[in-house]
Amino acid sequence: MESQSIMKIRNISMTYHTLDGEIETLKNIDLDVNKGDIITIVGPSGCGKSTLLSIIAGLVNPSKGEVFINDKKVNGTNKDIGYMFQRDHLFEWRTIMGNVLIGLEIQDKVTDEKKKFAEKLLDTYGLEDFKNNYPNQLSGGMRQRVALIRTLAIEPEILLLDEPFSALDYQTRLAIADEIGTILKKEGKTALMVTHDIAEAMSV
Repeated sequence: MESQSIMKIRNISMTYHTLDGEIETLKNIDLDVNKGDIITIVGPSGCGKSTLLSIIAGLVNPSKGEVFINDKKVNGTNKDIGYMFQRDHLFEWRTIMGNVLIGLEIQDKVTDEKKKFAEKLLDTYGLEDFKNNYPNQLSGGMRQRVALIRTLAIEPEILLLDEPFSALDYQTRLAIADEIGTILKKEGKTALMVTHDIAEAMSV
């Protein structure tokens, strides 16, 4: 069982030091995630959900504990992990295709094969006709789909989703959460999402 886990979180604790003293954000968190799992963590704002994702992504060092991806300890950023933030962070001056390719450009992995894969994702999820458009020409839900496709284009093993629908209105949020859950399952991705909204968690 232990060896089947693609991600292992072991005894993670996080304490922040402030002028008023220490604030314990996370305490003794343990979690195993198997390949293909889509797990949602629900909790109120400020309870440490985003901190946990940042630790998993290697962006923040925990006060205590370790994270393992494919049995290798996380020590800094990891190309096997894709991170989808609360806002889509699309560059308004770049086309949709240009935005989708950003992650590949950063990793210096833009090839004809990778471009074809990105175009296939856009086509599969209803955005092929918009690849030469700009973000301000898209609805909020479509922008979030682009943000997900940008993350999928680098072909990560694990996706971390940090309240990715919070900027949308409630009805759109539930619809796009359901849609993105379907995409993650279809692509066979392993994902860990955090949210403060129970209905949103159930939609994925």
